[in-house]
Amino acid sequence: MTDIAAAPSLAVTPPAQAATDGAFRVLLVEDDDGDALLVEEGLLDAGLDASIVRARTLDEALERLDADCVLLDLGLPDAMGLGALQRLLAAGAPAVVVLTGLSGGDLGLAAVAQGAQDYLVKGEADSETIGRSVRYAVQRRRLEAADRALYRSLVRAEETNRLERALLPTPAVRDDRLHVSVGYRAGRDGLLGGDFYDVVERADGRVLALVGDVCGHGPDEAALGATLRTAWRTLVLAEVAAGEILPLLERVLESERSRPEVFTTVAMLEVAPDRASTDLYLAGHPVPLLIDDRSRLLPSTARGRALGIPVSGGWLPLRLELGPRWRLMMYTDGVLEATIRESSDRIGKEGLRSLVDAALSRGSADLVTDVLQDVRALHGGELVDDAALVVLGWGA
Repeated sequence: MTDIAAAPSLAVTPPAQAATDGAFRVLLVEDDDGDALLVEEGLLDAGLDASIVRARTLDEALERLDADCVLLDLGLPDAMGLGALQRLLAAGAPAVVVLTGLSGGDLGLAAVAQGAQDYLVKGEADSETIGRSVRYAVQRRRLEAADRALYRSLVRAEETNRLERALLPTPAVRDDRLHVSVGYRAGRDGLLGGDFYDVVERADGRVLALVGDVCGHGPDEAALGATLRTAWRTLVLAEVAAGEILPLLERVLESERSRPEVFTTVAMLEVAPDRASTDLYLAGHPVPLLIDDRSRLLPSTARGRALGIPVSGGWLPLRLELGPRWRLMMYTDGVLEATIRESSDRIGKEGLRSLVDAALSRGSADLVTDVLQDVRALHGGELVDDAALVVLGWGA
């Protein structure tokens, strides 16, 4: 039976938005004093609460783009026509309303097609038209910015979902008598880190389980974790002997990591077909728990170095006899390193054991979910680091 504790949904944070209260900041780019005066009077007559800064050239305007709206004359001493607009937009201008001559309607439409929010024809625009154009231009620009930010958030969420599927797969176990429960909780930023897990049953009935943690945080670490997890399942399905998997996984790590100092810790179990014993492989990773009436740490006498650390030494298995009833819990260090509310003390291995024992005493039906929730409660909020748990059980 397989129970999967789903990762929490990702929160999408809206982009920062210009303040809507207070005066509009208008940058008027106009070299003609008479035309500038008419525009300024039009803004005042429109009742628009606006602070106006004037620039006479495009170069001067490019240094004053801290505004809500730019009123841009397309005939300047240092820039003419749509080239002026293109330079302004390329510099990150806010909302732009272009100012054209009496015969400039076609030019105004072309400017809108290239990114301006609106255009005004000199000599035809009254105060109401000028005020409305500025207001609408600012609002349209803000809506465009919000739409772009939403699109980026959706793309980011989809990328995260793809990484989640690669990092946190559905266990591939056929034996209904073997209980498999997995869980994951993202860190405080809501993004996946480098933690990964997998559980696969081979054709001969052996079950291999893996928990790993790529050092560091961020998209590169998450992508590397997904690559390592996929490589591990490929090696398992290819019937590679368990003792040869970690050396091959290290070769994948060394070829795919972005920096030579990146390493990965791993704990791997190979449970025998009769479920009476398991081989434990440790590559710099925390020791799993053996759980019956109470929890206890498995021996760490066969601990090997982390993958990617340039020192000698390999990974030898430790054979463990399990008995007729057992549960094994594997975890990443995000559980251990969570601090206890309002202190610098970490939960640690003994703290994790206490949480597991408390959940057992309550008759927990879902140990993975309960332990993750208890860790979060003890920490006093979302964890800083991501955390993964895998529990295998037999005869329970």
